[in-house]
Amino acid sequence: MLTIFRDLSFIMLLAFALLCGGCDSQGEQLALTKAPVFISASSPAEVRNQIAKLPLDDVWWNVYGKDQAWNFKNLHRFMPTVNIYRDGQVRMLTQRPMSAIPNQMVDTPIGIIDFKDFLDSEVSTTMSIVILHKGEVVFEYYPNQEPYEKPIYWSATKALVAALVGILADRGQVDITLPISYYLPRLKDSDYADITVRNLLDMSTGVNCPEEYFDQSSCYYQYSVTIGDGYWTENSPESPYDMLATLKPGIEAPQGTQYQYSGVNAFILSWLVEDIMNMPFQDAVSKEIWGKMGAESDASILAPRYGVPIAHGGLLARSRDVARFGLLYTPSYTKISDKQIISDRTIDLILNDKNVNLTIGTNKAGQLPSDFSHSGYLWDAVYTNDDFYRGGWAGQGLLINPTKDIVAVYTGYAIDAQESQPDLLPILRQVLNTVFPSQ
Repeated sequence: MLTIFRDLSFIMLLAFALLCGGCDSQGEQLALTKAPVFISASSPAEVRNQIAKLPLDDVWWNVYGKDQAWNFKNLHRFMPTVNIYRDGQVRMLTQRPMSAIPNQMVDTPIGIIDFKDFLDSEVSTTMSIVILHKGEVVFEYYPNQEPYEKPIYWSATKALVAALVGILADRGQVDITLPISYYLPRLKDSDYADITVRNLLDMSTGVNCPEEYFDQSSCYYQYSVTIGDGYWTENSPESPYDMLATLKPGIEAPQGTQYQYSGVNAFILSWLVEDIMNMPFQDAVSKEIWGKMGAESDASILAPRYGVPIAHGGLLARSRDVARFGLLYTPSYTKISDKQIISDRTIDLILNDKNVNLTIGTNKAGQLPSDFSHSGYLWDAVYTNDDFYRGGWAGQGLLINPTKDIVAVYTGYAIDAQESQPDLLPILRQVLNTVFPSQ
């Protein structure tokens, strides 16, 4: 009898909602929504099959296509990680879809098509994209991953390093004009001893240790092996701290004059954060950022050897949470935090503190965009319309414009070693610059 009463009660409530047009006592629309359905991203058989495919004589990431995409989304299944913790109430992001974004026509390598069709095309390797305007989700799409998955962001991780250095500088705990050995005396016998914190931030150390992913004898590859980001052998160095403390690959240019990209710079700056805060890098991120921004979920950082986090490129996180991090650089930080975490001073330095003596090379296409302004503070590119961008090796990115109050986050994978898939960034910027033109 009780069951019948409950069923009748539900039917009456539903009928009432339909008859009144879905209105509450105030005449506002009621949201009759279904609970989200959980979709498992991998079957048990697929997990076993994919892990069996991992190379035994090379580093795990040196595979491409759909296998790489699976690895990027499932690192926690086969590689050690360290946790970044959330705390407090989840700050939910309001949904305000803008049809102008997916429908925007864009010029792509396969012709002029609308943005959504490009993301769905065979040439696109985008796994997720989230765009916020004024702190609200205006476009969110997951063509090759589930919303709850936490793929790797590769070098977009460096934005966390930059943020923490900025926070410490705001507190007077770091003076970026001083040499790094002032804060890390262990580096006094390395070629990094006299390099300033600023020139580490600007990728302008002049030290001959450029990014090299494949030459296993190179300075950079040997560093990457020490933290588990390269193929380790019994002859490989054990500790990145010990290796860098005595590293002398030579100086190829005066510091502050030549842009040379290297994850070593970001790792040294994460070491600076660890030393000043007296805690592992991932705990510093938890304490100062992730635990204060209303994140939906914990994140993690890849840490294959001895628990040392790959601070130059190992972040694993939900796309919406990386978007929340981006919001900290916009006026809409108030949507997720009661206090300003990234200062106006830090944002102004990113946008306007350009090293005029720094020579920047071309991008992989052979030239820089006409509206490119500079690189600095670990951000790859700052543009004249106040966009600034931090990218990842195989199709990841974080784009922020504090003036327009925009954040865009995306993840992806590489088709092959030549990264022959179209670069999403210029296509995305076409969309954003058209839908949200500069005033």
